[in-house]
Amino acid sequence: MKLVFMGTPAFSVPVLDALVQAGHEIAAVYCQPPRPAGRGKKDRPTPVHARALELGLDVRHPVSLKGAQEQAEFDALGADIAVVVAYGLILPQAILDAPTRGCLNIHASLLPRWRGAAPIHRAIMAGDAKTGICIMQMEAGLDTGPVLLCEDTDIAPTETTDALHDRLSVMGAQAIVTALGQLDALVAVSQPDAGVTYAHKIDKSEARIDWTASAVEVDRQIRGLSAFPGAWCEINGQRVKILASRIAQSAGPAGMVLDDTLTVGCAEGAVQLLRLQKAGKGAQDAEVFLRGFPVAQGTQIAL
Repeated sequence: MKLVFMGTPAFSVPVLDALVQAGHEIAAVYCQPPRPAGRGKKDRPTPVHARALELGLDVRHPVSLKGAQEQAEFDALGADIAVVVAYGLILPQAILDAPTRGCLNIHASLLPRWRGAAPIHRAIMAGDAKTGICIMQMEAGLDTGPVLLCEDTDIAPTETTDALHDRLSVMGAQAIVTALGQLDALVAVSQPDAGVTYAHKIDKSEARIDWTASAVEVDRQIRGLSAFPGAWCEINGQRVKILASRIAQSAGPAGMVLDDTLTVGCAEGAVQLLRLQKAGKGAQDAEVFLRGFPVAQGTQIAL
């Protein structure tokens, strides 16, 4: 098929690769514009932009698709389908209608659960046992379109957003290739009204760990926010990100370090901190972290 690909972050790159490898013609790649990054604050292309250039594809990064010129240029591509995955811009109706067979979105949840911006984070933070990938026919509403194909996967008890992100990216790449290959046989199923939840964008205010919550809640917060933006706390006056954890078979006062392996008490139960990162430093496993930043049993972490 002749496709337009629309995506921006690293999550979208395996999908682009899979479409190229499957032999589809990529008429153009749309992504977010380069933005300042790094110490020099120089404009840096997005992961999809960089990969598309490596593949020799036409890359376009308009700041909006609402203008008549942008819409006319999109329509002139004559695409059969637009494949959209974590693009980051709202698609006006004229864009949705331009491809002969519409626009397909790869969404990282089991719709209608976790419509919106942060479905992977929210699934882990909510303690969901499963998540997955849905291939959805796009319409004007936010992730409201009918679903053509859905594949689920278990969320492991210690899985982080980073790890699940990578698994779902590969799943999405495989699912869209399957969907395009079986498109005429697939039936679009409307999403039910029951079970709708919204995966609101992660706010920085959610990242500070509240040790007066239960160990289950703290562990979900740590794993759900790892690696970005990263749940954090203050240990001996220093801000430290916690990037991995597990439920411990211990109990003690909230925020109290209970042993020499960084097991910390919560309102109910305790969590063991497995991977940490001080400001301006690299992430380290707890054993290595403690060599350079000793935290004694009995230390009280700021609540």
